[in-house]
Amino acid sequence: MRLSGLASLSLALFLSVPAFAQGWVEYVNRVDRFSINFYGEPTVREIMFEPFEGPPVPARIYTTRNGDSTFSVTVVDYTKLEEQGIGRWKACPPGNAQCRDGGTTIGPGYWKQDERGAMAYAAAKYITNAAYDVTDYAWDWQDMVEGFHLQLKSQGTRTMVYIAMHDRKLYILDAAVPEDYPEPGLFTHSMGYLDKEGKRIRYTETVYSNSYHGLAVYPRPQYRTSEAQ
Repeated sequence: MRLSGLASLSLALFLSVPAFAQGWVEYVNRVDRFSINFYGEPTVREIMFEPFEGPPVPARIYTTRNGDSTFSVTVVDYTKLEEQGIGRWKACPPGNAQCRDGGTTIGPGYWKQDERGAMAYAAAKYITNAAYDVTDYAWDWQDMVEGFHLQLKSQGTRTMVYIAMHDRKLYILDAAVPEDYPEPGLFTHSMGYLDKEGKRIRYTETVYSNSYHGLAVYPRPQYRTSEAQ
């Protein structure tokens, strides 16, 4: 994926695990509103992520390592995309297709199209990467939030990826381990989502889709909450 403006940061205020934690822990992040099994305490980088069409949007990459294995979560904030799309729509020259209002379907400046395609765009960056052989690609869900699951191989490394979107934030889970290691499912299958109060969400009525529920096409499905650890 296209990234720019990389900056290494120590963002201790985002952490909910003990300092210098060793081994697998449940990591809870109330700012980017997710929980996951991480091997120890992640380092954090702030970046700018370029969507398919629109201008860059803010993102963070959370990373831990265990020997030759690397685990990362990239969280991309798409909530500014609407504002950027409206600005692009108002500033574009006459005759440009992006000058169309777009209405409730594609939105001014095509911003809704960009957000609806975010998961597919992220998956395509792996699928079209010549360094990878794709061994599995499927629709999936965790805690009843839809996503995509990929398995890839590359020069003695096996990589598992899970891509999902919730409340207009894109989550890209990437676990790369030596090819002869067990599948890193403890990481990629442990994704959880938090509400504004920091409680973990579990949808109970139907699968959540950011394209419909995140963009308020339909009301959010029913869900229950539990305290994040």
